[in-house]
Amino acid sequence: MSRRCELTGKAVLSGNNVSHANNKTRRRFLPNLVNVTLMSEAMNQRVRMRISANALRSVEHRGGLDAFLAKAPNSDLSPRARLLKKQIEKKQAEASTA
Repeated sequence: MSRRCELTGKAVLSGNNVSHANNKTRRRFLPNLVNVTLMSEAMNQRVRMRISANALRSVEHRGGLDAFLAKAPNSDLSPRARLLKKQIEKKQAEASTA
C-alpha cells in the first residue's frame, strides 16, 4: 500500500535531519494518512478511503465528498477516486434529466 493520499495526491517527501553539530542524515516526511468512510449523497453509499487529514478537512469545507470530487483535478486523484468521480457525475446527470 503506497503512502499517498487518494484525494490530494500528497505523498512521502524526503529531506535531512540536521543536528546541532550540523551533521545531515536523510529522513522521510510521511503524510498524515487516516482511514475514513465518506458518504456519497449522489450514489447514496459509503466509500472507504485512505486520505490525509488535510484532505479530510478540505472535504468537510467544500461540503462533502461529491462537491470535493467535482472540483478536484483528475491528476491529483487516485485511479479509484477517478472512477468514483465519474460514477458520481453520471448519477448527477441522470438525476438532473429526470
